[in-house]
Amino acid sequence: MLSSLAWVLMTGLLAAWIFRQLKLPALLGMLLTGIVLGPRLLNLLDNSLLAAAGDLRQLALIVILTRVGLSLDMAELKQVGRPAFLLCWVPATFELAGVMVLAVGLLGTSWLEGAIMGSVLAAVSPAVIVPRMLGFMERGYGRRKGIPQLLMAGASMDDVYVIVCFTSLTAVAAGAGIGWRNLVHVPLAIAGGAMFGALAGWGLTCWFSRFSMRDPVRVLILLSISFWFVALEKRDWVPFSGLLGVMCCGLMILHRSDELARRLAAQFAKLWVGAEVVLFVLVGAAVDVRYALAAGGTMLAVVVLALALRMAGVYVSLLGSGLTPGERFFCMLACTPKATVQAAIGAVPLGMGLPCGRSVLTLAVISILLTAPLGALAIDLTGDRLLAADR
Repeated sequence: MLSSLAWVLMTGLLAAWIFRQLKLPALLGMLLTGIVLGPRLLNLLDNSLLAAAGDLRQLALIVILTRVGLSLDMAELKQVGRPAFLLCWVPATFELAGVMVLAVGLLGTSWLEGAIMGSVLAAVSPAVIVPRMLGFMERGYGRRKGIPQLLMAGASMDDVYVIVCFTSLTAVAAGAGIGWRNLVHVPLAIAGGAMFGALAGWGLTCWFSRFSMRDPVRVLILLSISFWFVALEKRDWVPFSGLLGVMCCGLMILHRSDELARRLAAQFAKLWVGAEVVLFVLVGAAVDVRYALAAGGTMLAVVVLALALRMAGVYVSLLGSGLTPGERFFCMLACTPKATVQAAIGAVPLGMGLPCGRSVLTLAVISILLTAPLGALAIDLTGDRLLAADR
């Protein structure tokens, strides 16, 4: 496993550097590295590492969502108002509903299977979006209108909303039925995650301010709390969104102590250097290009049409926001990349033995290969041109 990690880190860093020199997104190099190193080509990655890939991808997602919480100034986000709230769920709902209809009409699935496909496809990738939005904020692009903050919050909450929907739909497909518990699961999970996350953030701020300790120790404590949140969600004792709890914990720390949040965010930025490489190389290793090649044009058409519906949802969410047409178009492009969630849950229906499992995995693979590099490239090429620099 150690030698496999060495391959992941060294080749991933090298590929990222090469692609940056070519003025291409570094994550594209990492994805291609994972495809080459993975079991379908060179097969240089140990089975134990591949078995732990899901947990490692979740770890990277926790790092980036904690960083969002520690960096997302709610006062700036409130200035945007209604569009910020709508962006958290409207585009995902457009895409989920659209994929459900397309799957029934083009792929011949049931409505429930189509909804499961939509819930996998509808999530965007904060791992692609958030680092780029933080970069725009640091360079002063779009910050006055809160555009990077808007997109970071939308991408993060979008994932929470979609994952909770996916969990509920797969439970129904596995035989749990459409009972009252599944109907209220989504709002209760969101409320529970927000409440417990805020309480944890409040408690940690009091603890850190009372007892002197080094920032790396505080990071380890915060990570441990985040791991427990995700584990609690998997226990399914109560409706609870672990990822939302992670983000709200960071938000509460920022609310109570700006200096503490800034120092912790700097530590998590350093963690992200390694986590990003591991995440995208392992995402690439999980991709089976054969599924995409064998799928034909129908699956590709579903992904492309779903992206068009998502962009329409973003446009609707931003009506009345005061953004220029160019800024709205940038937001539409920025909400297209997919990678992390699709790699994490794309194979779950297949593992559960659901009839739609193979189709869900194929859609997830195509969406990663198409949108992760193209979406990142679109953000990188258009951001400086379409967003106004703060004066």
